[in-house]
Amino acid sequence: MNRVPLFQIARSAALPAVAILIIGYFASAALIGPNGLLALGGYRTQLQAKSDELRRTEAVRDRLRHHAKLLDPSRVDPDFGEELVRRSTGQVRPDEIIIPRN
Repeated sequence: MNRVPLFQIARSAALPAVAILIIGYFASAALIGPNGLLALGGYRTQLQAKSDELRRTEAVRDRLRHHAKLLDPSRVDPDFGEELVRRSTGQVRPDEIIIPRN
């Protein structure tokens, strides 16, 4: 009977074992890694939060753009200019009600 030494068996099994380990590593990273399939739900939540933040930021930008348009040096809106000056200098009387425009 021809017996194969244990060293040769280990040597012939080493390459497939290393290949299986490498494939297993990349498969586990594809599933549970920071960019894996299981992280996809977290990305959707982050996307929703960032979309909400973007909408709020765009609303603030639009309001500031409108205020800048009202303060155009060639044609300042007199009501808005007066409101800003009186608010910044503290000349609002106690019986006045200021309704801010958005």
